[in-house]
Amino acid sequence: MDVLQNVVNYVLDLGAAVFVPILMLIIGLLMKMKFKDAFIAALTLGIAFTGMNMLINFMMDTMGAAASDLSKNTGITLPAVDIGWPGMASISWAWPYAFLLFPIQIGINLLMLLFNKTKTLNVDMWNVWNKIFTAVLVTYFTGNVVLGLVASSIAIVLELKIGDTFQPQIERLTGIPGVTVPHFIVLFSVLMYPVDQLLKKIPALNKKFDAQVMRDKIGIFGENSVMGAIIGIALGIAAGYGISGSLNLAVQAATALTLFPMVSKLFSKALSPISEAVSEFMRKRNEGREVFIGLDWPILGGRNELWVAVITTIPALLIFSILLPGNKVLPFAGIINLSFVVAALLLTEGNLLRMIIHGILTAPIFLYAATYFAPYITRLATETNTLSAESGGLVSWSTFEGPDFRYLISTAFTGNIVSIILFVIWIVVFVMMIKNKNRYNKKINGNDN
Repeated sequence: MDVLQNVVNYVLDLGAAVFVPILMLIIGLLMKMKFKDAFIAALTLGIAFTGMNMLINFMMDTMGAAASDLSKNTGITLPAVDIGWPGMASISWAWPYAFLLFPIQIGINLLMLLFNKTKTLNVDMWNVWNKIFTAVLVTYFTGNVVLGLVASSIAIVLELKIGDTFQPQIERLTGIPGVTVPHFIVLFSVLMYPVDQLLKKIPALNKKFDAQVMRDKIGIFGENSVMGAIIGIALGIAAGYGISGSLNLAVQAATALTLFPMVSKLFSKALSPISEAVSEFMRKRNEGREVFIGLDWPILGGRNELWVAVITTIPALLIFSILLPGNKVLPFAGIINLSFVVAALLLTEGNLLRMIIHGILTAPIFLYAATYFAPYITRLATETNTLSAESGGLVSWSTFEGPDFRYLISTAFTGNIVSIILFVIWIVVFVMMIKNKNRYNKKINGNDN
């Protein structure tokens, strides 16, 4: 066990920008790529991840700081400290049984590939922490570690299936063939799916309305740089930065929205040759069978709809945090709500209007989930000695990933009948969404039977 734990810790210490390219280099060589081509592709992927993470951190630091200042300007104080996803990840990795999720994820993935139950090979090992956190919650609710690991195994299966389903959308959005995003964050699309089906019945919301359409309709105001500048200056003024500070924030936001699409092209340059090699290898040996490479969500970071939607919904999150009765969490470290926007981007295929509506409608769900789970997050932080409890002894995460799934599976595993029924309904909606998206993809590809 100690050997396995040491291996896992070593892999984590490498970081995604090193570990994933090494893994992709190995995959490329196994797929009979020339070493030079595989090495260049892998190195370019490392550069792409590093560049995208730098931009994401830049956006989180600049926009997040302004949003946090806006939050402070409300004068409201709430008892739970928002530690965001970085804090949540760090305390999850410190759980004593965390290292077990590595072999569990790899084993389930390989078995599903072997029996043709998925097309996705998930190489995104860093985000195993999401499964760890799910296991922690179920363990706390049930007092049983085995049930926690079972719950995480269910999440792994669902991630792989949703990775298969959204792969065509991801390819259309990024232009990168053969890759997908089997990330826990995408499972939130299940909760948004019924609402999105209703929104699509409204004529104004059932038309393509991505960044390109905005540019065509409103000219210069739809340009990435101009959109970023407008958002930045509006947020700066709201945060009390004054003219100088707001103009600086405007330039920073414009910089980020301009550079995101540029960096995203590196993903295509890196992954296209590896994806083609995998596809050719599988066609020759498995009668045309496809295999998708599962990666972290930043490969979608070049879509500016994602950033426009997440920033424009910040005020709604703040207003709800103040007005909702019983809420204990004021958004701070988690104020940039990636937990809804990645799923919304894929579900709507970049329809910016529907993405913003989803962000506003789901804000109360995140805040109440953060409040509900605050005692359990605080318990984990205390038991692992990774964070000191502050502000009344509570820590939480305002934009808690997968609040629907984690609440239902945690309470259902305790034998709560209502939760069991709701979780079954959740699974039914998941299956309906999968089938609907598969039919849609066949239609788009001109293969509808």
